[in-house]
Amino acid sequence: MAAQAMNIFITGASGFVGGAAARRLSAEGHRIRAMSLSGSSDQKIRAMGAEPVRCDLEMVAAADVRGAEIVIHCAAFVEQWGPPDAWDRINVEGTRRMLDAAQQAGARRFIHIGTEAALVRGQHLRGVDETYPLAFDSPYPYCRTKALAEQAVCDASRAGFETIVLRPRFIWGPGDQTILPLLQKMAAGGGWMWIDHGRAVTSTTHIENLVDAIELALTKGQPGKAYFILDDSERSMEAMLSGLAASVGVVLSDRSIPYWLADTIAAMSEGVWRLLRLSGDPPLTRHAAMVMARDCILIGTKAKNELGYRARVTVEEGLAALRDETKP
Repeated sequence: MAAQAMNIFITGASGFVGGAAARRLSAEGHRIRAMSLSGSSDQKIRAMGAEPVRCDLEMVAAADVRGAEIVIHCAAFVEQWGPPDAWDRINVEGTRRMLDAAQQAGARRFIHIGTEAALVRGQHLRGVDETYPLAFDSPYPYCRTKALAEQAVCDASRAGFETIVLRPRFIWGPGDQTILPLLQKMAAGGGWMWIDHGRAVTSTTHIENLVDAIELALTKGQPGKAYFILDDSERSMEAMLSGLAASVGVVLSDRSIPYWLADTIAAMSEGVWRLLRLSGDPPLTRHAAMVMARDCILIGTKAKNELGYRARVTVEEGLAALRDETKP
């Protein structure tokens, strides 16, 4: 799958997706430069075989991206909770700034790591493909700002500067910095609880499958278009999260509450946290409750037809590999 060696600039290389992309692409001979925010990020990026560039999404300039043929934009504010302006500042304005810097630097292709969340207003997604409308009016800041960011990316595509959006769902696998640590923390503290018994069905994306798609998008895909990047099949939340927990020896409680109650608790928690300006995160957010309770069944045919994408790692293989990693 390796393409001819290219000069590539990556944002978010200290994170899960950006780091996986930087390691793979560097190992395959591409020349990688990556946005870095600190000395510790510098060290991580150098360990991947890449060159750190000190800048961030609030002040990135063309000089930082100089020489890049391809820009892979993985960085985003993905937290469930934060300052009210954080999602707009990073996801929307930061993406627009990154687009401007890439164009001014002469990059010819911009690959944006999007998400199905850009379609979400709180509804089920069942049998949805890329023709489904973006949720610019979503009540969830992450979803709304990822929709705006994706639109900015697609609108920027033109001759000499092609943009592509890849939309994974529920990214998991080795190196995960979010799902597995959260499961371990909540299970250890006795705080784990299902919503609607985990019956919601979801598409997923193994990290290696996503990096395969990123490699394909270096040279393939229709400019200005979005592509769902998915595993081979769907699972219930209960099956997927229990499988991930079991891979690190964690057994999740079978306690459950209905979605209406979870949403009520989350709304009250958010209100108290904002009113009293409490530090840390509320115990539950409305966005997290919604994600756990809503089906998200997506169609990945377009990526197969136009990128040549195939889910190389099956869910069963990915879970088995995680279990093997944790064996003594």
